[in-house]
Amino acid sequence: MKKFITTLLLVAGWAIACVPAAARDLRPAFLLTGAVHRDSQDLSGQWTYSKDLYRTGLTDINGWVAKSRMQRYRDIDIAAEEAKGGTGFFEFDMDRGPRIAVPGAWNAAQPELRYYDGLIWFQRKFKSKPLNGGRAFLRFEAVNYKAYVYLNGKEIGRHEGGFTPFTLEVTDALRAGDNRLTVGVDSTHDAQSIPTFITDWDLYGGITRPVRLVYTPATFIDDATLNLRADGRITGEVRLQGPRAARQTVTVAIGTLATATAVADADGRAVFDIKAPAGLERWSPDSPKLYDVRFSAASDTVRDRMGFRTIAVKGSQILLNGKPIFLRGISLHEEEFGPNPARNMTESASRALLHEIKHGLNGNYVRLSHYPHSEVTVRLADEMGLLVWSEIPVYWTVDWENPDVLRKALAMQAETIYRDRNRASVVMWSVGNETPVSAPRTRFHGAMADNVRALDPTRLISAALLVERRKVNDDVDGEEVTAIQDPLMDKLDVLAVNTYAGWYGNDTLDALPGLKWRVPADRPLILSEFGADALAGYRDDGNKKFTEEYQAGYYRQTLAMAEKIPTLRGMSPWILKDFRSPRREHPVIQNGWNRKGLLSETGVRKQAFGVLADYYRAKAGGR
Repeated sequence: MKKFITTLLLVAGWAIACVPAAARDLRPAFLLTGAVHRDSQDLSGQWTYSKDLYRTGLTDINGWVAKSRMQRYRDIDIAAEEAKGGTGFFEFDMDRGPRIAVPGAWNAAQPELRYYDGLIWFQRKFKSKPLNGGRAFLRFEAVNYKAYVYLNGKEIGRHEGGFTPFTLEVTDALRAGDNRLTVGVDSTHDAQSIPTFITDWDLYGGITRPVRLVYTPATFIDDATLNLRADGRITGEVRLQGPRAARQTVTVAIGTLATATAVADADGRAVFDIKAPAGLERWSPDSPKLYDVRFSAASDTVRDRMGFRTIAVKGSQILLNGKPIFLRGISLHEEEFGPNPARNMTESASRALLHEIKHGLNGNYVRLSHYPHSEVTVRLADEMGLLVWSEIPVYWTVDWENPDVLRKALAMQAETIYRDRNRASVVMWSVGNETPVSAPRTRFHGAMADNVRALDPTRLISAALLVERRKVNDDVDGEEVTAIQDPLMDKLDVLAVNTYAGWYGNDTLDALPGLKWRVPADRPLILSEFGADALAGYRDDGNKKFTEEYQAGYYRQTLAMAEKIPTLRGMSPWILKDFRSPRREHPVIQNGWNRKGLLSETGVRKQAFGVLADYYRAKAGGR
């Protein structure tokens, strides 16, 4: 059986010391940077599907090859074959199967699929246009969690990882007339997946983001990136693929401000290093300036909308374009407003969420939790002026000592970085969330941090760490402080902690402003999470838990505590809106929803929304 794309390259032993060199091997075979702007055919719409809980379309009992009557990916007209009669028969028919909308999670499609966890096969027929010597690629923006892709009965490729794009060449597999695309999607998670099967959100299943058939010339621009450095120079590279990739002249144009050329080497790689034009306007949340950037080589042109800014740390300050900034943010799960979210992040769905952050909360920052969000969302953050924290789902716990699992994590990181490194909004890569400290875990995260540093040294590295209460002195009367006791701190540019005092534990709300913190003075700190549950509309003068009054009081007291932390440079409370979580099953309050949102799942603002909005308004006044 073929290995999944994200694990094609073998890890020799633990290999942590070699991660920077190995980072070069993590580049996917094809990137198709700027694919959303390329000549393409959107395959969104109604697909047919077939449930396959026992995976009979992949294997029979004892791991044998699946029986032909079960192979959902076969390029065959079942109805026509049945009309012929004979001794054979079939136990599937993708052409006459029920229909489902793609993109979107199957959990929201039919009541019977709400908690379905396993393999489902999807099929879409389409006609492609003539290639005329060009090439064609299938680009999946996300399939959760494992994908098995077949075109006209032929296996094209596989992928593991539910939130990152992958691209497969289909030039030789396409045919004139009808084409049959079949995708097996397995949502099952286990101890070796990322994340594992234990989370605090709904993992969903399906083809959750758009699928496109992308057309390119025979020699094409596969990757193109630019970045503004602190010294005022713009650097970047373009990578060509195809028979004429070597020695091509490559041109880049930044709006009407500047044009530069470079010559590709024998491998099709061209490097740029130019002085930033005098009229270049820096991107910022207050002025999210984007330029039309065009890359041209051979007979191919790729365009993108890009902003230029710098991000750095100096002492305990975060510097955007050389100036200190306080990150006024919120955490966000990828669910659209509504009672039955399908994780179908259209532009309007994403814009509605980000609008509440930018204009409702007076925010300038969003923590995209706990996985890479849709490219639509990140591009809108560019447009609207929201700084972004991006992370992959190394969350709570994974198989820390398994080199194959590490390889998956590094590959997911690479796929995310290559997708989003042209987004000015993305300023921070996170390497983990709430993982319990141990030597194997710290080595694992250290390898991830080294990987990020090798792939993208232009952005900051953080992780959402746990905190603990301890006595400053060992004696009984010693002062108690909240502290970070985590050796991973040495790998991070920005420290970030999740704290829920006043919700979990025995602290009263009145005690929160008096809690003392002891954190390193030489680095900025972000409160990456804090929060309390409330059911929208549940009120009680006694300030009981789960009421809007309690949540609002919790925010007032936690913000009072935060004001006393001298190195605090931002926060992303948990969370913008209520989200699905099968862990949360109180029959009156939760019913499968985590209620820590400042908005209900349908967008109703709770009292705490106004508390945080007022706080951020005051913070914005002082920048």
